[in-house]
Amino acid sequence: MFMETKNFSVLLQILMGFDIQRLVVLGLAVLALIWVVRTINKVSFRLSEKFPARRLLVLQIQTSTAFFIYIFGGGMILYSLLHPAKELLYAIGGGTAVAIGLSLKDFVSSLVAGLILLFDRPFQVGDRVQFGDTYGEITSIGLRSVRLQTLDDSTVTIPNSRFISESVSSGNAGALDMMIVMPFHFSLDSDMQLARDIIYETVVTSRFVYLKKPVTVSAAEVAVAERLALQLTAKAYVLDVRYEKAFQTDVVMRATKAFKEHAITRPRGSCG
Repeated sequence: MFMETKNFSVLLQILMGFDIQRLVVLGLAVLALIWVVRTINKVSFRLSEKFPARRLLVLQIQTSTAFFIYIFGGGMILYSLLHPAKELLYAIGGGTAVAIGLSLKDFVSSLVAGLILLFDRPFQVGDRVQFGDTYGEITSIGLRSVRLQTLDDSTVTIPNSRFISESVSSGNAGALDMMIVMPFHFSLDSDMQLARDIIYETVVTSRFVYLKKPVTVSAAEVAVAERLALQLTAKAYVLDVRYEKAFQTDVVMRATKAFKEHAITRPRGSCG
């Protein structure tokens, strides 16, 4: 108790020694730091739109830069402007330790998890990930949380610490392209060779397909509405993850139209 009282007294004396001008400069420096980060974010967004082939790389650099500016820039501002004495550093260290153990435990846990995510890189900004029941694109990795934009344009904020303790799958792992899986179901008496040719032709002629990677169509027997049916599954890469649903919609609609024109029957209850 005596040591705590002494530390508080030293801290109070040092804080009273700070002049108003220095505190004003400190506030302006913090605002400037925030402005710099926001400017970097805006410039990065414009660059990503201007050079779509480098979009993910630009966003990843922007995330890392903002992270280090907040951490190291904030620390340098405090140290250079306030010139804290050893007594103050000891007092702040003791107070921080208590705060970490009490009210800031979750925040510090997310902060440490954010650093782990930044260096371990299980996913990156721009990746399409599945986390629990949530699927979408990583739009930012911050000090406390990760923001994910779902395909219905909702923004989901997830604490960094959850990504350390729970599993997450990345569809493109930092690449601009991503594999899309599209299953189609048919009756047992359908012309499967013709159906396969239609699917393949539809996929490779789509304006969203990335032809530098393979396009495959595999076959399997499955149960549809409690009846045996045939399934053809197209696997192809979309040239940009932003066109994931556009690619799938284009292929499904054109293929379905061709199936009807060639009288290829589909099983009732099929979702393909």
